[in-house]
Amino acid sequence: MYTDKMSNKLNELLTKNYDAEAGYKKAAEIVENPQLKQFFETQAQERYDFGHELKTEIRNTGGTPDKGTSTKGDAHRAWMSIKDTFTSNDEENILEEVKRGEKTAVEEYKEVISDTTLPPTTKGILTKQVSTIENTLQNVKNFEAIVA
Repeated sequence: MYTDKMSNKLNELLTKNYDAEAGYKKAAEIVENPQLKQFFETQAQERYDFGHELKTEIRNTGGTPDKGTSTKGDAHRAWMSIKDTFTSNDEENILEEVKRGEKTAVEEYKEVISDTTLPPTTKGILTKQVSTIENTLQNVKNFEAIVA
């Protein structure tokens, strides 16, 4: 049985993906390094795709997907500060914020995945997405070595 609690958890992940997409888009606008710009643009698209997958899964399991970025304030948007804080010569700091945001995302995904009431289709989608986020985190660490 799919619960409201589960729907809320998936909607939280959906909102985090909206936030991450917006953060990556902004980061792509700010940085000057072409490889970094391309990486951020790719990540924004990936998070957009994750959002669509989650929305479909929420609907398929009887829930209603949330719309838009989080309204709970910037505390949950670990790296949305990119938008206000950094300039193009802060690529190291931007990567640090992205890394922090992605680490948080991995923790949140794993917490939801650990729920034993999760439908197998939902668990499969979340497991695939968290694996991709973990790869992204490794790529961010690789970029840090380049721009440092």
